Amino acid sequence: MENKEKASFAAGCFWGVEETFRKLKGVISTSVGYMGGDLDNPTYEDVCTGRTGHAEAVEIIFDPSQISFDQLLQVFWENHDPTTLNRQGPDIGEQYRSVIFYHNEEQKRLASASKEKLQKSGRYRNDIVTQIVPATTFYKAEDYHQQYLAKRGLRSCRF
Repeated sequence: MENKEKASFAAGCFWGVEETFRKLKGVISTSVGYMGGDLDNPTYEDVCTGRTGHAEAVEIIFDPSQISFDQLLQVFWENHDPTTLNRQGPDIGEQYRSVIFYHNEEQKRLASASKEKLQKSGRYRNDIVTQIVPATTFYKAEDYHQQYLAKRGLRSCRF
């Protein structure tokens, strides 16, 4: 029986974030959806208004004996710009903010330590604006968003 844990991240458009994590050894499954807002059962159209408070997020089920939460954090940090508030590349809005949604106190501790270490590293001129907040209800996005890039034979959102 597999050992399973859950991790949830937001780092811009969820299509590319999902594809990045989906390919990792030890990741059992990924789903894209919405987290961190105040509207129950939001749709993509709702979230795009910028009025629900949700972020486009990826929920990851992983086997910690094959990949650690620290390793997932490293992939998270390396695959987006954590210094831009409510923006990743051309995507602008609160739904594209950088967030680590922690599922337990250990994830909170590891996320905070990794953020502090990265901030002190001097890698970025600007401060890291990534939020570290408790995971809330994850609302799975519509089916056409799931593994969007893989279904279309694309490797990234940049085509």
